Amino acid sequence: MSNIVVYEGDYLMRNLLREWLGEAGYRVAFGAPCGAAGDSRADLVILSVYMPKQIGQCICDIRAAHPATPLIAISGQFPSGRATTGTIARTLGVDKVIAKPLVRGDLLAAVRDTIGPGN
Repeated sequence: MSNIVVYEGDYLMRNLLREWLGEAGYRVAFGAPCGAAGDSRADLVILSVYMPKQIGQCICDIRAAHPATPLIAISGQFPSGRATTGTIARTLGVDKVIAKPLVRGDLLAAVRDTIGPGN
């Protein structure tokens, strides 16, 4: 079973992500703010982006805690539409970006495209 570590500050969104990802066969853990030490081993990291100006340091911290682990950023600040690996993702240094509000199918497709299906 693939392990996904989620960095999401909103309680309701955390529960929604746990439900969607868990039902799809993924194990979900929640990380401390910005990749603090002690986080779980991860096959994928999902990071909710709240303050774009502070995201650079946060991504560096998460990369240090989870080296070489794929990273998907989610935010209401991204243009709406499906998950993308385009300019925004490259600029942030992440593998994919997904706009909020999330669509279950788009999220699960992005996760499957990145790490494969859940078990």
